Amino acid sequence: MNSVFILLNNLNDWKPYYETDSIMFLSDYLEHRYESRKPQLVINLANDYSYNSEGYYCSLLAQARGHRVLPAVETLNKLESGTGIRMSDTLQKQCYQWICHNNITDNIWYLNIYFGTCKEKGLEKIARFIFDNYPCPMLRVTFNTNVRNQIENVQSVALPDLTDKEQDEFATALDNFNKKVWRSPRSSRSPRYSLAILYDPAEKFPPSDTAAMHKFLDVAKRMNIHAELITEEDALRLMEFDGLFIRTTTSLNHYTFHLSQKAALNDMVVIDDPESIIRCTNKVYLCELFEKGKISAPQSLLLFRSDKMTFDEISAQVGTPFIIKIPDGSFSIGMYKVSNETELDNALKILFERSSILLVQAFTPTEFDWRIGILDGEPLFACKYYMAKGHWQIYNHAVTGKNLCGPWETIPIYQVPPKVVDLALKAAGLIGKGLYGVDLKVVDGKPMVIEINDNPSIDHEVEDAVLGDELYYRILNYFVHKQSQKQVGL
Repeated sequence: MNSVFILLNNLNDWKPYYETDSIMFLSDYLEHRYESRKPQLVINLANDYSYNSEGYYCSLLAQARGHRVLPAVETLNKLESGTGIRMSDTLQKQCYQWICHNNITDNIWYLNIYFGTCKEKGLEKIARFIFDNYPCPMLRVTFNTNVRNQIENVQSVALPDLTDKEQDEFATALDNFNKKVWRSPRSSRSPRYSLAILYDPAEKFPPSDTAAMHKFLDVAKRMNIHAELITEEDALRLMEFDGLFIRTTTSLNHYTFHLSQKAALNDMVVIDDPESIIRCTNKVYLCELFEKGKISAPQSLLLFRSDKMTFDEISAQVGTPFIIKIPDGSFSIGMYKVSNETELDNALKILFERSSILLVQAFTPTEFDWRIGILDGEPLFACKYYMAKGHWQIYNHAVTGKNLCGPWETIPIYQVPPKVVDLALKAAGLIGKGLYGVDLKVVDGKPMVIEINDNPSIDHEVEDAVLGDELYYRILNYFVHKQSQKQVGL
């Protein structure tokens, strides 16, 4: 049985398309006549979404029933009120270039968008941007070439209003958006939960290696969870799933953050959640948070472009040598050790090109850093990451091959000094209840927090060396547990 409902006013509206048992009358859905099936997604193709219409109430009741629905009531209200959106300068430029390239001379022209896609080559990002703001199956956007922002109006489109050519375009978009409509069931036993695992196959330093990703999929299958690897290109399918697990390096002003936001807004269970990304990916934020939360950390100060602090002035506050970092670096990238005025000038010249604020920290050399993995407020794993050979960091990007990073050692939680675990838990508690990796150093017997990672590494035979498959089970069970809480209203 398909796990998608497609709601229609009239079965004749579906005549141009393939038969599927996902089709349902609006009235049948409103009156619970669907054999107690629980869909993963409800696609509401009502001809009328206006307030108090059957189409409106289908979206409203779908949300009340805990069904993921497209479009949601919030989208219908935005379409009804005519709430406008503004494209970024980059998208405006793309739109203008497309107009010029295609010799558009009319003041007013239209763009049809089906599930965030369009047939016009060169406008794909604009179509996706509009769909992200108005998640509705079919949209018709009015553009005005005489105004800077160009978007004049966004409206929904009814299925019967499509031409033959537009029907073909819609069918292709629907097929790509939700292949589960046409896909045969994988087995006679329906999975109890579906999880999207977002990754980037081209990423140089991914948070999980290929073997670990396969472990997640294998353990999920044994837990009767449908887990599927998706990439940025699969973003339009996000609402097919109950949860989102981000396994590519996160950043603000990045698709990982936008998808995390979208998942959270649609009441999906998500790691990394948007708030954790905001709090963890910027070391300036963490510096302020540690100070406020009285978390032991290296002596730090902020540098601004307008500052003219000398090497001696900085050294007087944090000692020498010291470390300068960009706020959102990862894997030891965007970080310099400074020992004199010349090194300071060189570091500032490079780093201020990437950020208007830099973080200076006291240099605290140790043989290794602790990484305490924490999930839902409980310790999950502990590792010692040793410095790269002959280098002061875990990663030495000046070399390649086996010397790129130092060795590691995975330690049972009970063998970790309690004060290290306690400080890691206290620091992670300032962020939230997700999955975190807290990095610490121990200097003169006292632990201090270096940073908190919202997207900690989970590599096969590294972080899982002690727990084995149990580590993957605990992470996957977190999603199941949180989804169960949502279903009972906790």
